[in-house]
Amino acid sequence: MDDRTYTADAEPGDTVTVAGWVHEIRDLGGIAFIIIRDTTGKIQVKFEKDEMDDDLVETGLDVHRESVVAVTGDVEEEERAPTGVEIVPDSVDVIAEADPELPLDPSGKVDAELPTRLDNRTLDLRKPEVKAIFEIRAAALEAVRDAFRDLGCTEINTPKIVATGTEGGTELFPITYFGQEAFMNQSPQLFKQLMVGSGLERVFEIGPIFRAEEHNTPRHLNEATSIDFESAFYDHTEAMDACEQIVKAAYEGVAENCQDQLEALDMTEEFEVPDGDFPRLTYEEALEKINATGELDEVLVWGDDLSTEAEHVLGDEVGEHYFITDWPSEIKPFYIKDHDDDAEVSTGFDMMHPSMELVSGGQREHRYDKLVEGFEQQGLDPEAFEYYTKMFKYGMPPHAGWGLGGERLIMTMLGLGNIREAVLFPRDRQRLSP
Repeated sequence: MDDRTYTADAEPGDTVTVAGWVHEIRDLGGIAFIIIRDTTGKIQVKFEKDEMDDDLVETGLDVHRESVVAVTGDVEEEERAPTGVEIVPDSVDVIAEADPELPLDPSGKVDAELPTRLDNRTLDLRKPEVKAIFEIRAAALEAVRDAFRDLGCTEINTPKIVATGTEGGTELFPITYFGQEAFMNQSPQLFKQLMVGSGLERVFEIGPIFRAEEHNTPRHLNEATSIDFESAFYDHTEAMDACEQIVKAAYEGVAENCQDQLEALDMTEEFEVPDGDFPRLTYEEALEKINATGELDEVLVWGDDLSTEAEHVLGDEVGEHYFITDWPSEIKPFYIKDHDDDAEVSTGFDMMHPSMELVSGGQREHRYDKLVEGFEQQGLDPEAFEYYTKMFKYGMPPHAGWGLGGERLIMTMLGLGNIREAVLFPRDRQRLSP
């Protein structure tokens, strides 16, 4: 439809053809209206029954809501119309008739439960507030990519089918690969480390990861989007600097480019770009802050992981994005480097939103012998990872990086109640379709 005019561009005096969905039908007797919706907004089409051809009126008013139509006519000024203009039609072409019984109401007048929405995602995204989430997600990822390039990164794509997992054989989805056992990759971690030993040195990737965790919570997915960074000649503090820069860039991109979407979500006033440096608490300081509140049933001690409840308690205390640094070596993966002066303390860090963890990272162990020791300490067979470990014999520089949960970033940015709202077609224990 080369001659199509978007509804937002229709001006009084124009003769236009607009195409979109029938959002609403109002029959007031001698006069009737249909509202047409396209990606730019809505426009009113007026039918004066006594002055128009009966077939034209019948075609326009007999169509069901959410049918796809094309309307050609003159645009006239009308202050009472939702957008100040309306179309007086010369023709109405029903391109695709919709079933009169819709599984949910795209106008939003009747609420639908999240499972119904996810079962009918195409209809769900016709609602402005839902569409806005994914327009914001796209803008955030665009800003993230630009910020990575400003840091001198090369974008890479790593395999999603692998012979062994990033952290061993747990939480992996097995598949059959030409008669061999293979797995869906749970992280690009090992591959992005190999890249910093190449001529690329500083890389990023935005892509899917797969974790076979049998959870069923509002903040976990079995297929998620990971935003990954790795840089040669970086330590853990420089990696945290880059992480802070990327997260701020995502917020700035949304603030600059998504005011209409924020308005659709009723967030124009409350949306704020994080300001200032993110606080950095050591793991030990985090435990002290949590225990001092007295809100947990048990006192946390060195070596404990932080439960969801503990994260919420600490988030309430800090009240903004922050880092937890210097985690115990025993609870961080084998590839995280320990501090040179204390093997019990790692260079691992997490970056937190007040409501949940967003990022896990750290400086990596680049020394071959120490790396193999780490495998053995965690009960992993180094030979299963030879493709990875052998490259550390050929001159692997010091390096550091992190992974950021893409859906968690959008979920926390927009205050969504469930992470599934931030992904088009979620994959969890119960949902494999659509």
